[in-house]
Amino acid sequence: DRALKGDETSNYELEFRTATNQIRYLLVNATTRRDAESNIVGVVSVAQDVTETTKHDRAVKSMAQELRQLVDKANAPIFGIDMHGNVNEWNDKTAEITGYRKDEAMSKPLVSTFIVPKLRDSVQGVLDKALKGCETSNYDLEFRTKSNEIRHLLVNATTRRDPESNVVGVVGVAQDVTEAVERDVAVRSMARELRQLVDTANAPIFGIDVHGNVNEWNDKTSEITGFNREEAFTKPLVSTFIVPKLRQSVQDVLDRALKGDETSNYELEFRTKSNETRYLLVNATTRRDANNRVVGVVGVAQDVTEATKHDRAVASMARELRQLVDTANAPIFGIDIDGHVNEWNDKTAEITGFSKEEALNKPLISTFIVSNLRQSVQDVLDRALKGDETSNYELEFRTKTNEVRYLLVNATTR
Repeated sequence: DRALKGDETSNYELEFRTATNQIRYLLVNATTRRDAESNIVGVVSVAQDVTETTKHDRAVKSMAQELRQLVDKANAPIFGIDMHGNVNEWNDKTAEITGYRKDEAMSKPLVSTFIVPKLRDSVQGVLDKALKGCETSNYDLEFRTKSNEIRHLLVNATTRRDPESNVVGVVGVAQDVTEAVERDVAVRSMARELRQLVDTANAPIFGIDVHGNVNEWNDKTSEITGFNREEAFTKPLVSTFIVPKLRQSVQDVLDRALKGDETSNYELEFRTKSNETRYLLVNATTRRDANNRVVGVVGVAQDVTEATKHDRAVASMARELRQLVDTANAPIFGIDIDGHVNEWNDKTAEITGFSKEEALNKPLISTFIVSNLRQSVQDVLDRALKGDETSNYELEFRTKTNEVRYLLVNATTR
């Protein structure tokens, strides 16, 4: 209509429908047509078929929209800067992680606004290199959020170029590794704490590698043995620190632990630097790496030297007392709470003619006491079983040959 009024149009895009119902895109100049008297008699169009170009442009535009949507909605933080270091890319995930919306971040200097002070110089260096075409992968970045928290990002800093391949900025595609970093920090802190607990524990803790050489030796082990850590480390545990008579059995315990068969409360005799012996009650536990492979054995021990020495002294005294009882020049005999013989020394056997084997577990009264005294002797024993002891009681024993032996007895509660 305008062309028919003399108002011509250039480069108007027209969509023609073909006989096969396809669309062809034409770029048209609509020119007014006039007769010899300059009267308008119609319109003539000179066109250029731009179908392929238009389809290509629309495909590129669609792809750009799709890529923009992918960037904006990506599950990874994506941000970028221009040549001056100012933010020109800030996707939804970056906004979520940092707490800054896109409109708050855009055009702000990235480094001074969002990077923690201690890393600003190094981050600036990475960005400067990327602006020169030298890209960086897996760079650990600490972002400061709007709430002043720290988020740890693992970033690939990629050079951004225009269609002519001129550098126009840097884009960073990141992975939020905050949880992993915090977990690693916690694990390292726990490892340091456990190391301190092991080193300063009030119990001796020592360990070996798979070859039997010492690789754990805490302060208490050093104190007990007299060998410091430097002297003990990498030495073969068994041949260096274990007394000869126990080396084979200790080696067996360690070998089993290296196969996953652990041992509890195993008594170990350690040889100290001053050639004394210390007695340790040890739990031999299999040591494994992060992949559950056996890498050694750790022993957590209790120093029972004093208790062992005391027990051995008591056992020695008990043996000595047993010998005194058995070989005493006076008859000594005893009963349990049921009245059966449980003590019968050599002198009693000699006097009565009954050996210890013949007397033990027999009822004392009915077997060895003459009939007329059985009740009174029973009364004496019953009182003694209640804690009421009797001294110098005259007893008549019947011997194996049916003779009577007269004994002056002290009945003592056991």
